[in-house]
Amino acid sequence: MTDATTPRRRPRRRIAVIVVVIVLLVAAVVAAEFIARSVVTGTVRSLVVENVGLPDDQDVDVQVGGGLVLPQVLGGRLSEVTVASDDVELGPLAGDVFVELRGVPVSGDSAADGGVASVRLDQNQLRSLLGQIPDIPAGTVTVAAPDVTFETSLSLFGIAIPVGVAVTPGAADGDLTLTPASFAVAGNALDADTLRGQFGGVADGLLQTSTLCIADRLPAGLTLTSATVQGQDLVATFDIAGGILNDAALQSDGTCG
Repeated sequence: MTDATTPRRRPRRRIAVIVVVIVLLVAAVVAAEFIARSVVTGTVRSLVVENVGLPDDQDVDVQVGGGLVLPQVLGGRLSEVTVASDDVELGPLAGDVFVELRGVPVSGDSAADGGVASVRLDQNQLRSLLGQIPDIPAGTVTVAAPDVTFETSLSLFGIAIPVGVAVTPGAADGDLTLTPASFAVAGNALDADTLRGQFGGVADGLLQTSTLCIADRLPAGLTLTSATVQGQDLVATFDIAGGILNDAALQSDGTCG
């Protein structure tokens, strides 16, 4: 009886050992993945805080996409990295920032594949930005999709007549643009032709698209591509050149044409 049962026990012991080894390997991989993700996100956060000039206690959320981090680290490139933080000052802009970079090199000595960034400005932050455009009374600026509105006045026969102006934000050649959309005089909505007919050349300034160059106060690797009103916020979107990670020229301030 003993000799007949002995061979049946050995496979069970082997199976138990294999199971234990597999469990240990899985635990080791999970631990390594956790450590890799923690190190990567912590390093990215530190670099963002240092390079952007944020306070040490700034809340910066860093996420690494593309599945497991460890294989990406071993491969030398992270598929996708996102960074988000509120109330960040980025050159002339101040607002909630979201950045997404693709193909980020682990070593940092080569270019990424590129990315996008967005800055969300509330009404007060937008007023501060538009205060840099002459002839726009920034204190009267309000935001309501799809336009930005402000109050000004036109002089007719020496009398200042209040005019409400709605402008649609956008971007052209990296500049922020404000294109007149509609007007209001004494509570009556007017289009551009009617306003020009009533005020003549006095209204020319209000009928032109206003522009604000911000490139000279931002890294050259950032290019403003759009500006839209979303709810009660203005959202500015930028293309990010992948070389901004390792090219000093792209890290330096750009220029205004």
